Amino acid sequence: MSDNQPPWRPIVCRGIRGATTADANTAEAILSATRELLIELIRRNDLRQEDIASVIFTTTPDLTAEYPALAARQLGWHEAALMCMQELDVPHGLRRCIRVLIHWNTARSLHEIQHVYIRGAVNLRPDRSIELPEAIQQIQIPDQQKES
Repeated sequence: MSDNQPPWRPIVCRGIRGATTADANTAEAILSATRELLIELIRRNDLRQEDIASVIFTTTPDLTAEYPALAARQLGWHEAALMCMQELDVPHGLRRCIRVLIHWNTARSLHEIQHVYIRGAVNLRPDRSIELPEAIQQIQIPDQQKES
């Protein structure tokens, strides 16, 4: 560390991106894919819900059965501002795609943030795509949390 740099890092708002695809236009497929994506973003970046300022979810026009933000609520993100939007219907765009942009208050630098692209979305950013651990793929949310 140089003499002119403080021994601490300031807290700033950073963006974390991610994307996935749903198997079908059903509530369960949308929520399952979104939970899987969020859990992997949490795991890779050590996210704490109290540090999340807001989250923007987008879906392609072929996903209308449920709001993906509900998956974040099911994971306990009750204080963060959440918003869902629809993407442009681009003819050559990826179908059944869910994207997320998390605004995260952190001391981490830009190069320390791990963006996550899984399932069919690996083609959007092959340089950032990952293979999911089998345990993450098998996660189920208890019934009482589904009602939130």
